[in-house]
Amino acid sequence: MDAVVDARREASSAKLATATRPTREEAEAAVRTLLLWAGDDPNREGLVDTPKRVVRAFEELYRGYRENPSDVLDRVFEEVEGYGSIVLVRDITFHSHCEHHMVPFVGKAHIAYYPSAGVVGLSKLARLVDVYARRLQTQESLTAQIVNAIEDHLKPRGVALLIEAEHMCMSMRGVQKAGVSTITTEFTGVFRDDPAEQARFMMMVKGMR
Repeated sequence: MDAVVDARREASSAKLATATRPTREEAEAAVRTLLLWAGDDPNREGLVDTPKRVVRAFEELYRGYRENPSDVLDRVFEEVEGYGSIVLVRDITFHSHCEHHMVPFVGKAHIAYYPSAGVVGLSKLARLVDVYARRLQTQESLTAQIVNAIEDHLKPRGVALLIEAEHMCMSMRGVQKAGVSTITTEFTGVFRDDPAEQARFMMMVKGMR
């Protein structure tokens, strides 16, 4: 089900990007409208160039819409001298934006997998996190998308992912509780089927600091 939802999200994003993406001038005009709505004057000195800066920032913050996870995971190294044990990349920092309020959430991702046919370059896993994080997200969807991409492209014997993040929509607005962490996990293959493997993953993530 998660794979179906992800596919629909990808198709919807691609269709929107090609069919109705506003021009840069329209995007800058939208920022000016928001500045007026907030109660400020977009023509005053400190704000006159803000619409251009915001649009440039959006290009960077949401560049994941223009990146393809297939390109990140396209090269698999098969000559690993028969290595088949766990591969873990820990403390991958990321920042994303809540799709409900468009405010940041920041945290770390911890990814492990058991190779089958080969391994991927370690930096590729960090890049994969960024591809999906640099989009409007929920933490739950981000977790599922990363795991599904690894499953689809590497065909491992199992994947484990833990994401811990602080959501500014909870600390800056609403209940305004700073420092609260949200944790999501996803397990497939041997990690899903063997509780001892889940425990090993958690120990390696949390215990070996």
